[in-house]
Amino acid sequence: METQRGFPELLQVVLDCTDARALAEFYRELLGLRYRPGDEPPASGEPDPAGRDWLVLQNPTGATRVAFQQVAELPRATWPEGPVPQQLHLDLMVPTAQDLEAQHERALALGARLLLDRFDDPEEPLRVYADVAGHPFCIFVGVSPAD
Repeated sequence: METQRGFPELLQVVLDCTDARALAEFYRELLGLRYRPGDEPPASGEPDPAGRDWLVLQNPTGATRVAFQQVAELPRATWPEGPVPQQLHLDLMVPTAQDLEAQHERALALGARLLLDRFDDPEEPLRVYADVAGHPFCIFVGVSPAD
């Protein structure tokens, strides 16, 4: 990937969470990513020092996409109402309404909670969820800017 001279390159999005391993596993399964070497889960029953600090997920080419930073406490977003705004959310895109329906079922099975359902919107079908740590994310039907 070529970067513009004089500008920083966006490396990754980092999500604070109170259980880095659980949130990393959620997004690993949802997005089909893999752990950065050394961040993989330990064998059953073994200690997980990385999972109590910082974990990174990458795409199949090895590019970093999302990281997870353990914090002691984190108030859950109450969006769309309430005192705690979403502060950040991830936009995930699929090509068709059928794909959106399939990803909806996957997200719920992985522990996401549906916050807003605009599946029937003719201009931009979308659904907004909270991940297992409470961070909002959207899955919507769209066309990639590269297309």
